[in-house]
Amino acid sequence: MDLLNFDVQKCTLCGLCIEKCPFEALTIEGSGIVVNEKCRACGLCVRNCPEKAIKFEQKAKAFDKSVWKNFLIYVEQERGDIHPVVYELIGEARKMAKKVDYQVNCVIVGGVGTAENAKKLLAYGVDKVFVYEHPGFEGFRADCYADAVADCIAANKPSSVLIGATALGRSLAPRLATRFHTGLTADCTTLDIKENSDMIQIRPAFGGNIMAQIAITRSRPQFATVRYRVMDKAAKVENPTGEVVICEVNDKMAESRIEILESKVIEKVKSLEEEDILVVAGRGVRNEKDVEMCRELAEALGGQLAFTRPMVENGFGDTAHQIGLSGRTVRPKLIITCGVSGAIQFTSCMTGSECIVAINNDPEAQIFKVAHYCIVDDLYKVVPHLTELVKNRKED
Repeated sequence: MDLLNFDVQKCTLCGLCIEKCPFEALTIEGSGIVVNEKCRACGLCVRNCPEKAIKFEQKAKAFDKSVWKNFLIYVEQERGDIHPVVYELIGEARKMAKKVDYQVNCVIVGGVGTAENAKKLLAYGVDKVFVYEHPGFEGFRADCYADAVADCIAANKPSSVLIGATALGRSLAPRLATRFHTGLTADCTTLDIKENSDMIQIRPAFGGNIMAQIAITRSRPQFATVRYRVMDKAAKVENPTGEVVICEVNDKMAESRIEILESKVIEKVKSLEEEDILVVAGRGVRNEKDVEMCRELAEALGGQLAFTRPMVENGFGDTAHQIGLSGRTVRPKLIITCGVSGAIQFTSCMTGSECIVAINNDPEAQIFKVAHYCIVDDLYKVVPHLTELVKNRKED
């Protein structure tokens, strides 16, 4: 593994890195440390070096693209089950894999029951699922999880690694990208791939005014995090041929500097991304009383009330219920916008909705360019009338 760099000026040849390496990948030869092909970039030598003489480094163009192949998807587990963003990543990877004749593989890390969860993925057409199961992996801890996933990456050399842009994924991905001294594109909304295996990662930039196309051409692997609910879920295959591969986990790999003293299960509330019906209050909604008018419509429809960024900044809502680049990306079956102008920072995160109804008294409002149904009228007349119609229909 050519990713490790030893500073000969700092290294005292104490041998502690050799002692801590679980793969026997380090030896002392002559006046320095030598790394052999057994290295898995697990990071234990870097972490334990008392002189801080070891670091990860990958020089530009110092790799062979033909060696780095296939897709690897990190499988996040949430409350003992697979996070739904994983199935979206599998679907997108399968589309790209057909263009370059790659496999779609997964890596899953966790405590008891992880191997059973891995079997669920085979139905979605993945080729291999690498399982790292150990009691020490119970509960996410970024350091040892990064060690396990880095081990999988070093052993299998994937061209691209896809991770969900969840709270967990946003913690794990940059650690791995730093570990391999390569690039990471965060919060992608679209992915594509060239014939030379360079992945085109598309995401909003400059406040959402442009869609940037980013490529990692000088290093491997390519890392990307993808927002939940921006891509289509993978379809199941009729005759799955994939396999579950149980990877060896030693106690050192599962060790963590993070100690979990206590954990509590927070009552899960349906997130904005999971909601099928949304009513959005925009800047045209002027005060708290008017916000409650929109909330009443959302509750009558059996959905949730969401907000644009200006409304959150004015204290009417929180970021958990904000739609936009600095908030959430949604794909509900129905979304009704009330007094929303339709800035690209907002629309780019909700255009995947099945049905978009826009209410605005300005016929030139940008929101009408993406809406399926446009109501040019005073929202203070339309919203109460819609609420009444919905309630009367339920009573009937």
